[in-house]
Amino acid sequence: MAEFRLQQKQKAQLSTQQIISSQLLQLPLANLEQRIYEELQENPLLEAVEAEKENSLDERERSSASSSGQSSGEHFFQAVQFDSFHEILLKQLALQENIERGEVEVAIEILGNLDSDGYFVEDPEVIVDSLRIAGLEVDGDEVEAIRLKILHLDPPGVAALDLRERLLVQLHFSRGKASVRVRGVAEAILIYHFDDFIHRRFERLVKKLPHQPEEIDAAINAIVALDPHPGIFQDEGGHYISPDFLVSFDNGELTASLNDRSALSVKVSDRYRDILGKRQGSKEDLQFIRRNMQRANDFASALESRRQTLLKVIESLMKHQYAFFADGPAFLAPLGMKTIAADTGLDISTISRAANSKYVQTRFGVFELKYFFTGAIQTDDGEDVSSKVIKQHLADMIEAEEPSKPLSDDRLTAMLSEQGFQIARRTVAKYREQMQIPVARLRKKIF
Repeated sequence: MAEFRLQQKQKAQLSTQQIISSQLLQLPLANLEQRIYEELQENPLLEAVEAEKENSLDERERSSASSSGQSSGEHFFQAVQFDSFHEILLKQLALQENIERGEVEVAIEILGNLDSDGYFVEDPEVIVDSLRIAGLEVDGDEVEAIRLKILHLDPPGVAALDLRERLLVQLHFSRGKASVRVRGVAEAILIYHFDDFIHRRFERLVKKLPHQPEEIDAAINAIVALDPHPGIFQDEGGHYISPDFLVSFDNGELTASLNDRSALSVKVSDRYRDILGKRQGSKEDLQFIRRNMQRANDFASALESRRQTLLKVIESLMKHQYAFFADGPAFLAPLGMKTIAADTGLDISTISRAANSKYVQTRFGVFELKYFFTGAIQTDDGEDVSSKVIKQHLADMIEAEEPSKPLSDDRLTAMLSEQGFQIARRTVAKYREQMQIPVARLRKKIF
């Protein structure tokens, strides 16, 4: 005979809203926009809500950061607009003379087919076929003509076919930064001796080029100063991104402005609420509305929860990393997610999702929220210093090294030790590799 047993177990179950909130929180801005668009398409009860530009945020979204780094007074978050990287390029193109609507459509298709580093690697015929399906007839020559226009927008080099083309275009735009003669030498290197340049065979360049070594050195420096990854803001994968926040510093006070792309919201249509409240319509219609009403409410609440969570996190970061926002990366303090979790009352897992692929624009550049969470290294004086500060010291020492005698990892370790930072040579090598700085042998110059 079968034996039956009763067991009592505790099991935590997440509500639908909690699940949706967790999913939305970890989405980067571009993916969030797409997710909202998809939900609006799938659920007819939802409608988009435009964020007001002024006075659109409630009292919860006020915070402060005084010159001492402690909260005092009031600090107002205001929604501001950031154009995406592609939108910036398209606006430049649309403002040019004699640009027709069809050419803008071609540009949109080209920008949508760039790889993660902004190169155009597709066959132009793919663009032609795609536009033909959309009802626009163009040929390969017209696609190439628009690509060249994009190539010369600001920043120059987007939609290049390869690195050589990108550098040549940027060299053309670098007037004023180098003399005409130096730019001429640099152009010759890129056109005729690119392989020697890219493999750092500088001795061959001296032999092949009819110029003085000093001019060749200046030309190489002019090329190295160009940007092989042009973009407004880029994440570590080379993808163009828009910041979720802008933090400014004025008279000792930090102010955080919320990108209104992050303030995107939805609400349940009043029309459907009225129909349900008055029980108008057929039985099937009312059942359809009820089925979608709860998910619509859950999704709208999840969006607001995401927004509130991000506001809590940036508010706490401004307090704990005040010196960074006020004085720069050299003053980044060691900080763990546990500290922010305790300060905000949120779980560490929630802080981790909130920091994932979220960015803040500061007067020192654009940083991922994860950047502000860093381990500590203790100096000889017993002071805790962020590992990112050590990396900056390494970068500064390598930048100041003698080109003909680059510093080895052993020497860098010794120099850090002299400054009070006791770290192992393998750690120095790891930090150098993380910063994509080559070993001493590959940094050596012959001039």
